[in-house]
Amino acid sequence: MPINEWSDDILIAELSDEPSFSEEFNVLMKRLESRGSTPPDVIVDLKDVTFLNSSNIAQLLRLRQVLLNANRRLRICSARDPVWSMLLITGLDKVFDFVDDVATSLASLQIEEEVGEE
Repeated sequence: MPINEWSDDILIAELSDEPSFSEEFNVLMKRLESRGSTPPDVIVDLKDVTFLNSSNIAQLLRLRQVLLNANRRLRICSARDPVWSMLLITGLDKVFDFVDDVATSLASLQIEEEVGEE
């Protein structure tokens, strides 16, 4: 799974189905921990994920909490229909910020950053 450091302040994590999802997610979390108290914003790209299990959902919620505690942002993008359905059924569509694709995610983070600086 590529974890791309798009900038000093933004990581893009491209996740895939289990068993890789959990392994890739652990790599992402270690990468964030290595940044200490100032992790970057994170974009999670789910384009290669066709199913989420309860452990995957718990991992995403943990990531959200880590980033919220550090006053950073999380965007989830490119969720396929089965994944989106699971997120709707569980009510997580109201918990996470979803965006259509990576480019839109990057733009939204950059716009929010610019607005916050004004």
